[in-house]
Amino acid sequence: MKLVFATNNLNKLKEVQEILSDSIEVLSLKDIGCFEDVEETEATLEGNAKLKANHITEKYGYDCFADDTGLEVVVLNGEPGVYSARYGGEHGNSEKNMSKLLNELDDKTDRKAQFRTAIVLNFDHQQYVFEGICKGEILREKSGNGGFGYDPIFKPSGFSTSFAEMNSEEKNKISHRGIAIQKLVQFLNSL
Repeated sequence: MKLVFATNNLNKLKEVQEILSDSIEVLSLKDIGCFEDVEETEATLEGNAKLKANHITEKYGYDCFADDTGLEVVVLNGEPGVYSARYGGEHGNSEKNMSKLLNELDDKTDRKAQFRTAIVLNFDHQQYVFEGICKGEILREKSGNGGFGYDPIFKPSGFSTSFAEMNSEEKNKISHRGIAIQKLVQFLNSL
């Protein structure tokens, strides 16, 4: 089975390819000749994932899936949430995003947070939604060199290391995206 993953984020693409079963071939946007970005203009993660998936299905005719992920911090009323990728101003600037978040939490003792991923699958003229959540806390400083995004400052519940200190196999078993992708795989394997 071939599915397009509607993302230009090479880190996400690599992570998803590592998680998906061998029976599912993941095509990138580049593989199908799509070089435009779909602007994330919705107020929810699900809405943004739906925008991206629908764009690929409608314009290119492929079955596909898209995701949107947010880091939701309890004491900040769920921020940065849907704005996680551009929280520090410039879209995709992880250093600015982490710096702003650490500054916002500087005097806070409650550092509980969760990563949440919403995946929208357009398959065989139907649409399906899958969600993955990983609870944890925001560290006081960066720790580790792996991963991407907020990984150096997020420590999942029950672990003593940040996502950035885990290898990809460890992270993918417990991460928000890993959980959502496993739900997607179980669904596809049930067809």
